[in-house]
Amino acid sequence: MDARVLTISRNGPFRGSAATFGALIGSGFRRYATYRQATIAGTFTNIVFGFLRCYVLLAVAEGAAGHSPAGYDAEQLATYVWVGQGLLSVIGIWGWTELADRIRTGDIAADLLRPVSPVTSYLAADLGRALHGMLTRFGPPLLAGALFFPLHTPTRWQTIPLFALSIVFAVMICFGCRYMVNASAYWLQDARGPLMLWTLGSGVLGGLYFPLRLLPPEVTLALTVATPLPSLLQTPLDVISERDGPALQAGLVGLQAIWVVLTLALAALVQRRAERRLVVQGG
Repeated sequence: MDARVLTISRNGPFRGSAATFGALIGSGFRRYATYRQATIAGTFTNIVFGFLRCYVLLAVAEGAAGHSPAGYDAEQLATYVWVGQGLLSVIGIWGWTELADRIRTGDIAADLLRPVSPVTSYLAADLGRALHGMLTRFGPPLLAGALFFPLHTPTRWQTIPLFALSIVFAVMICFGCRYMVNASAYWLQDARGPLMLWTLGSGVLGGLYFPLRLLPPEVTLALTVATPLPSLLQTPLDVISERDGPALQAGLVGLQAIWVVLTLALAALVQRRAERRLVVQGG
């Protein structure tokens, strides 16, 4: 057999790095593409919960004065719900415990021997996972919602490009946060406690269960500026539903870009500190 290993060439380091990163993205995509039954079951579950969430939020809209709670009309709320259901598997705020498990079992030692840092390799694999989710699990919930509810159709030319960019940023921010939560196993050995807190906090403060705009304005502003969590779902959903004007719409995506840099930098810092700890322990 012809076994080929991707290496970084001295004559073209950027080309070699890009090829390696692309290969890791492809491997992440192929990994999740093998679970066809899980994909179908997960999509069906997202659609069922989409109906429940949509009817609840539409009932809130009916009971609100002027039928526009926090500035959302009925079509924008329906769009918020169904696009959110499609993005759940793309952004992937739940379920990833691979790093914590490998730390607990000691398999992380093999990752540290590889030429690519764990943060980079896991990020590439996660981007492949997100690409698979976008191609297989984003469309069906959105189609189901469009069949049974009137959805908001974007009216600005910049909405779709900003939405696509916002999704990419949300995936990277979510990865950075999940990596740091998983990396707590370097110090705690068992990361189930932090993972449980992440599961609860990311859903509530990320805008999954209800739009954060329903909270008092000062609370929403504080959460958006001081934490990366609203950038996971709230920001992409506000962008596609055109809840805000063009300037604020672009500003929210710009804030996401800042959180991408911060979360990935913090993840890399945590990893370096963890490696120093392993050396001190003799690992």
